[in-house]
Amino acid sequence: MRKLALLLMVILLTVPALGCVTQKTGSNTKEEQKLVIYAYDSFESWGLANATIPKFEKEYGVKVELVTLGDAGSVLNRLILEKDNPRADIVIGIDNNLLYKAIEADVLEPYKPKNIDAVPEELIFDPTYHVVPFDYGFVAMVYKRDEVKSPPQSFEDLTKPEWKNSIILEDPRTSSTGAAFLLWTIAVYGDDGYLYYWEKLKPNIYQITKGWDAGWQMWDNGEAPLFLSYATDPAYDAYANNREPDVGAVIFKEGGYPQIEGIGIVKGAKHEELAKKFIEFALSEDFQKEIPLTNWMFPVNKNVQLPDVFKYAVKPQKMVTLDPKEIEKNYSRWINEWTALIVEGKSPEEIIKSRG
Repeated sequence: MRKLALLLMVILLTVPALGCVTQKTGSNTKEEQKLVIYAYDSFESWGLANATIPKFEKEYGVKVELVTLGDAGSVLNRLILEKDNPRADIVIGIDNNLLYKAIEADVLEPYKPKNIDAVPEELIFDPTYHVVPFDYGFVAMVYKRDEVKSPPQSFEDLTKPEWKNSIILEDPRTSSTGAAFLLWTIAVYGDDGYLYYWEKLKPNIYQITKGWDAGWQMWDNGEAPLFLSYATDPAYDAYANNREPDVGAVIFKEGGYPQIEGIGIVKGAKHEELAKKFIEFALSEDFQKEIPLTNWMFPVNKNVQLPDVFKYAVKPQKMVTLDPKEIEKNYSRWINEWTALIVEGKSPEEIIKSRG
């Protein structure tokens, strides 16, 4: 089971250094540099950190302190809170949906890495290079094949009465996965239509969790049959259990919404030059080849070959996207409107009328 596999990965992880280490060279002593990285939980618990960070430490003779803070939305919120006294040097996980918020908050330092040519142009979602892509994927509705024989194939299917109290979603205010799903519905239904869609969806929502990890645990424990996750989950299930996957994933026929995860330098970082080296390391083949079987996303380095098990990963026949400028202009309003509808119980008509 995936839950057991994640637990084993956590046990095998090395404990990040919590302080500076002193090295002795003859009669002299020098303090090792320490790079502080903020990331989402699964960057560590799934094993990507353990597969890559020790290599960086060895190559540059430094120590890395990895701090995980829930989902990517929570990571960004911490950066904003610490803006006047930044502790981190690097942030991992800010994606194409959270980019606008990070730039608006002015918590990132632009940097164009020397090896950016390894990344296809269509994946570079931030032309200002406040955030550099390091992996990508697609959100999808996942289910267990032995329990769900006819999964929903469209957004409209998802609102049918047969799925009452059946869906686990993530909160777009705190989760990058949840934000991607919200923007997916806006891309499909438009600025007004998404509110009416969510109003229809409400009876079928079992739980909205703060982040992906909490939602996965609930779904894995059988609390609800459908969970908003990733299109690579069937590949993971096949790999972890060495068999045909029991987990299925659906990207709705209206089109798939991409999630491109990024890495950036924190504004005011104490070790900016070391942070630049880490970003270039994150784009290298040595780092990127570890992504598929640990982070379970697609690597952005075009020279990395995917493992065979990725034949089970689902890709959309077509994509739906939103213009980054449209997200930047409207995202705060969309989040507030979603909160008014889902949390405060206001109607779509009330919300649209209140726009003025």
